[in-house]
Amino acid sequence: MAEITAGMVKELRERTDAPMMDCKKALTEAEGDMTRAEEILRVRFGNKASKAAGRVAAEGSVGISISADGKHAAMIEVNSETDFCAKNDDFLSFVRELAEVVANHKPADIAAVAGLKMGNGTVEDVRTQLVGKIGENITPRRFLAVDAQGKFASYVHGGKIGVLVDVIGGDETLAKDIAMHIAAAKPKSLDASGVDAALIEAERRVAIEKAKEAGKPAEMLEKIAEGTVQKFLKEVTLLSQVFVKAEDGKQTIEQLLKSKGASVASFNMYVVGEGIEKVVTDFAAEVAAAAKV
Repeated sequence: MAEITAGMVKELRERTDAPMMDCKKALTEAEGDMTRAEEILRVRFGNKASKAAGRVAAEGSVGISISADGKHAAMIEVNSETDFCAKNDDFLSFVRELAEVVANHKPADIAAVAGLKMGNGTVEDVRTQLVGKIGENITPRRFLAVDAQGKFASYVHGGKIGVLVDVIGGDETLAKDIAMHIAAAKPKSLDASGVDAALIEAERRVAIEKAKEAGKPAEMLEKIAEGTVQKFLKEVTLLSQVFVKAEDGKQTIEQLLKSKGASVASFNMYVVGEGIEKVVTDFAAEVAAAAKV
């Protein structure tokens, strides 16, 4: 039997927002497997238990640069310690210029970005000077530099969500609308073929367990699970999603593109801080600790 620690219970609680005792029971049942415990809680409490999958922790901004002909582009995420820094004009200028540098030089990896020429020195020189000026750690985290089959369109929402989409055909308005839709709806892939098989299998398992708890007959379980999976795929794949600006509330992205004689070759989206755990400071505890020194 795996030992269930208070830290494990706390982490599951933060991931799912489920009651502490239920988190402990789920971890015990899952023998300490955090992913399996989260699935158990989803069966009990519904989809809200998976909300932390998209929780954003770190601060910073996304920068995008697209060539004049729309054929080449780069997108980069740069992290900072606080939102105050992320809104600083010098920081934002650095992010924008860095996106252009990456687009022009297409470095091999994030480590190579530091040595790229920027201003009168290198990216690292400029970053170091900015750190000294603002007083916060500033770190380029990830980037992509890509070529389009059609033309790139982009959208950055509040500096926190960046979208780069390659649209073949159509016009600039359509491409911009698609980019804005992606930022709002956050699809996981273009179509069902791009969805992680593990995610699909998790949806299937949860659906079966929920059906069992609801007393559904055994012969119906697979049919129910398949229906749930298909509904999930429609919700998370771009082409199947209902266009956020659809006047009838029914038109899908696939239908919209077809009506304009266009298609989407690919898309990329960065959400600032996605997947990064942010250290939460207990100010009261800090004061108490300082008082004991």
